[in-house]
Amino acid sequence: MPMNAALRSLSTVVLMCLVFGCGTIMQGTTQEVGVTSNPSDATVAVNGESRGTTPLVLDLKRKGTYLVTLELDGYEPYETTLTRSTSGWVWGNILFGGLAGLAVDAVTGGMYKLTPEQIVAEFRRTESAATILHDDGGIYIAVVMQPRADWEKIGVLRSSESEM
Repeated sequence: MPMNAALRSLSTVVLMCLVFGCGTIMQGTTQEVGVTSNPSDATVAVNGESRGTTPLVLDLKRKGTYLVTLELDGYEPYETTLTRSTSGWVWGNILFGGLAGLAVDAVTGGMYKLTPEQIVAEFRRTESAATILHDDGGIYIAVVMQPRADWEKIGVLRSSESEM
């Protein structure tokens, strides 16, 4: 009788691989991708959709390709692409699941893994960002190569030669 139970358990596992696909069973159809930045509190968007601020963990479908954008005021934006590649669990399908398991994993995305698995953004200050830290009533002039669109023009400096 114990041999019968073992045989039933083995046939259940084989049937599950045939029906569901090895990659889908072993790693699921989504993948968690950690996102951090230095400095933190950067806004994170995936394919243009806001997902929160760093640090955070994204739960993404393995089947997709994603453009991840991080933005923080005063810093250049950081972009990276998450791409999918074939997971090692495909070999499990070839050995145990056959074409049926491989087809299930292809449809559900269980046969893929997203790369990179962790995003670490090191921000660089923008050249056009001017931060004035003094509040002592003085006049401070910041020179920038490109003004931001949301800045308000309050005056223009002219040399004495242009007034002649």
